[in-house]
Amino acid sequence: MFIAAFPDHRLPEGVDALCLFREVEGLTAIVNKADAQALRLPFTFESRLITLEVHSDLAAVGFLSAVCAALARARISCNAVSAYYHDHLFVPAADAERAMQVLQAMVQGSISR
Repeated sequence: MFIAAFPDHRLPEGVDALCLFREVEGLTAIVNKADAQALRLPFTFESRLITLEVHSDLAAVGFLSAVCAALARARISCNAVSAYYHDHLFVPAADAERAMQVLQAMVQGSISR
């Protein structure tokens, strides 16, 4: 996945974005790597998507912060998106395997939350 920004607030034709966010400065899109490359989109932050399989409550307090804190302790950056059914983490592609190890350690209880 790549993050692409469009200052003109327009998503180019043919882009099928996983996620869009409108900001004053422009439109941010999370797009598939192959699409970004094929359409020659300007992009940054090559990442891997990790979807937490827990059906999260949008009003829950502390769950996502505990996940992000565990990744931060492992020095793994994380961009989180909370959707209706699940939380989704975008971690640097080079750190994806380590991120999965950190998350699995959390599930097994060997990392403090």
